[in-house]
Amino acid sequence: MKRNKKNKAWMMEHVTDTYVQRAKSEGWRSRAAFKLIEIDDNDKLLRPGMTVVDLGSTPGSWSQVASKRILPNGRLIALDILPMDSLNGVDFIQGDFREDEVLRRLEERLEGRQVDLVLSDMAPNMSGIELVDQTRVMLLAELSLEFCEKNLKPDGAMLVKVFQGLGYMELRAAVLKMFKTVQVRKPAASRGRSAENFLLAQGKR
Repeated sequence: MKRNKKNKAWMMEHVTDTYVQRAKSEGWRSRAAFKLIEIDDNDKLLRPGMTVVDLGSTPGSWSQVASKRILPNGRLIALDILPMDSLNGVDFIQGDFREDEVLRRLEERLEGRQVDLVLSDMAPNMSGIELVDQTRVMLLAELSLEFCEKNLKPDGAMLVKVFQGLGYMELRAAVLKMFKTVQVRKPAASRGRSAENFLLAQGKR
């Protein structure tokens, strides 16, 4: 009964959400588009001609935003464990980023070129158990950082989703070792009660 009430409350909030309504009217695949739009408008991460990797891309709203800002001369590779409807100019890989074979496929698509910007909006399937979910989120962020260590060009940038909680400060310290600056971004489209933040790391050492 309680679960049904929570589901109904979430559905009502979702239906009346301003960003959900705007996403539908403006042609974005989800409200998450406005998170990247706000961050990029402020921090100028995306530029024409860049090579960008979008991790956790499905349903594709971040790829929509990025492709509009880097194409036609840029390169965008998107990856997600779930399928994603095709987008013009976006090279999509379906697979689990935690698996070595999937990582190998991603690196093959790069064809030896280094990446200018790594975007990661990855989130695990939530169990509802806070400690378990937090650990999974931090693992995905750590894997994003490992990918950057190998594939991001000097002075490149990373924008990665994190949750405040266990392991957060340790992750931030690790990011600071690899990048010259690390800032926290909480865009307006992130729901206020959510522990979600984005670490913006710039100037890869």
